[in-house]
Amino acid sequence: MTRTLVASATREIYIGFDQPFCVIGERINPTGRKKLAAEMVEGNFETVKKDALEQVAAGATMLDVNAGVTAVDPNATEPDLLVQTLEIVQGLVDVPLSIDSSVTAAIEAALKVAKGRPLVNSVTGEEEKLEAILPLCKKYDVPVVAISNDESGISMDPDVRFAVAKKIVERAMDHGIKPEDVVVDPLVMPIGALGDAGRQVFSLLYRLRNELKVNTTCGLSNISFGLPHRHGINAAFIPMVIGAGMTSAIMNPCRPQEMEAVRGANVLNGTDENCSTWIMTYRDHQPAAAGATPAAAAAPAAGGRGGRRGGRAARVGGGA
Repeated sequence: MTRTLVASATREIYIGFDQPFCVIGERINPTGRKKLAAEMVEGNFETVKKDALEQVAAGATMLDVNAGVTAVDPNATEPDLLVQTLEIVQGLVDVPLSIDSSVTAAIEAALKVAKGRPLVNSVTGEEEKLEAILPLCKKYDVPVVAISNDESGISMDPDVRFAVAKKIVERAMDHGIKPEDVVVDPLVMPIGALGDAGRQVFSLLYRLRNELKVNTTCGLSNISFGLPHRHGINAAFIPMVIGAGMTSAIMNPCRPQEMEAVRGANVLNGTDENCSTWIMTYRDHQPAAAGATPAAAAAPAAGGRGGRRGGRAARVGGGA
């Protein structure tokens, strides 16, 4: 089975079809979070620290780290800010990290100081990006997220998105990068705007698993963009997308409903051996009392805390 190794200074994690679903915490991302962006520009990283600790406590396998604050300060130097953010986070938690930037110089600067084996987020099928990012991934021996769009944008045709993914995998191999070090993002579309978005991604995942034999990820909450009660849609989507072959997702682990769906899917998928994680997490769980307020009913059972969604879904648009 295909396994993608990611690591911090002290911990190794495998993303794979025979592994528990990899939850990549999305909240250290100022996209769509002007308050966080302003804090980071001012050198205030208290929210970053809080988000890092809360996401790990809630069950995140990895953390995505993004420092794209140009919406607040167009003059901000992203390489320096990303390095500073990365060093703070990796000094605080011991989970592997995902280096998230669209700026090549920022990715390279972060790779120079990153500990372990981070995931680079991301490369697209655009020629300029392929020639900039893939050599860096080879040089630092790190895996990369391959986003299934190119110079023509995001195709609504899943066959085109598969072809772009295949192109990226093949180009990565040309650079000496093994397919197991390419984690494909097939691009989840909002179900409220595209009625067959769910079926599209399920079909794509089947082909990515069986034809390209690669691991996969996505901005999970894209599926519910524009709909009320988004976390209900997200929680329903999680076991379905895992069953279809998705092996990781960039999501908010501080949503108990969504993490319950992940853990339940791991049990039913056979990747939570002896149901041990489920039992350890929920054996002392107390159901909400009848008549409890919505806030009380939403309280986490095992370390998770509610929080706003980060910026990954901004690729397609919007947050929770």
